[in-house]
Amino acid sequence: MNKIKIATGAKPTVNDIARHAGVSLATVDRVLNARPGVRTVTIDRVNKAINELGYIRDTAAANLARRRVYRFVFLMPGTRSEFFDELQAQIDAQSFALVNERTHLRTQRVARFDSREISVALDSLQSDTTDGVAVIAPETPTVRDAVARTRERGIAVVALLTDLPSSPRDHFIGIDNTSAGATAAKLMGSLTHAESGRILVLTGSRLSRDHLERRHGFDKVMAEQFPHLSVLPSIESRDDNELAEKLLPEVFSMRSDIRGIYSSAAGNNGLIQFLGSSSAKLITIAHELTPLSRSALQRGIFAALISQDAGHIVRSAVRLMRSTVDAVPFNAMQERIRIEIFLKENLPPC
Repeated sequence: MNKIKIATGAKPTVNDIARHAGVSLATVDRVLNARPGVRTVTIDRVNKAINELGYIRDTAAANLARRRVYRFVFLMPGTRSEFFDELQAQIDAQSFALVNERTHLRTQRVARFDSREISVALDSLQSDTTDGVAVIAPETPTVRDAVARTRERGIAVVALLTDLPSSPRDHFIGIDNTSAGATAAKLMGSLTHAESGRILVLTGSRLSRDHLERRHGFDKVMAEQFPHLSVLPSIESRDDNELAEKLLPEVFSMRSDIRGIYSSAAGNNGLIQFLGSSSAKLITIAHELTPLSRSALQRGIFAALISQDAGHIVRSAVRLMRSTVDAVPFNAMQERIRIEIFLKENLPPC
C-alpha cells in the first residue's frame, strides 16, 4: 500500500484516511462514528491509517453535523449551604452559556451522605436521556457499584469535590484534599501562639473521602511540626448548621484548653453563630470563600480560609464529561483545581 503524502502544514482529512486505508469514505465514517457493519480487520486498518497520518477529529464539527446534543446531570446534595448554592449558581450560568454549544445541564438533588439515595439516583439515569453525570458522594460499596452500573450503560461519570477511586469513575474534579488539610494545619500551628492546648476538628462526615483526606493531612502536619498542640477526635456535623451549633457548646463545656478549630465541613453558618456568641479566643481555619465566610474573615472570626473555585469546578466537569463522551484527549493542567488560601489581607473584590 502506498503511503499518502500530506502537504506540509496541511491537516489530514477523511479522504486521506480512506485512500491510505484503501476503503470508502462511507467505511471511514462508520468507523469514526462507531457504527456497526464494519469487519474488525477493516476497523483496524482504518485506525492504523488514522494513527499514521496523525488525524485529529474535529468533534465540534462532527457533532454539529449529526446534531449531537450533550445531556449532563449534576447530582447535588439537598443540604443547603452557601458553597453548594454557589456551585448551583455556576451550573445555572454554564447552562445558559452553553445553549449554543448544544449542551444541556440539569441538577438533581439527593440527600447529603446518603449512599442509598445517591445510588438510586444514579441507577435512574439512562443513556437515551443522559450522556454524563457529575456526582458528590461518599465512597461506599453501594455508591461504587452504582457508578459501575452507570458506566456500563454508557454514561460518563465524574466524581465532584470528593474522589471515588475504588469505583470505575472516569475523572475526579476537586482539590487535593490531603494537601488542603496539611495547609490548614500549617496555618493553624503558625497562627496559634499557645505553648500547649487542643485543636478541635469539625467535619461533615467520616464517610466522605474529602473530609477523611483533609483530616489525614491535618493530623500529619500537626504531629510533625506542632506536637505541643494535640488534635481532638472529629466532631461530625453532617453539614447541618443547627447540629453544629448544638454540638459545639457541649464540647467546650467539657474542655477549657481548646485553642483552635479546624472546620473541614461545607457549611459554616452554625460554626460562625457559635463563635459569634463565644468569649473564647480561638484560631479558626475553615473552607470555601462564600459571602458568609468572607464576612467572618473580615470580622476576625475566621483566621484563614482554604478555598476552591466553584466556577472552575463546574466548567471542568462539563469539559471532562464531554471529552469522555467524545473519547478525545483533555488538557490535564487546565482541569487541575488549585488550593486557594485567603486571609483578611488578600480577599479579592466581591
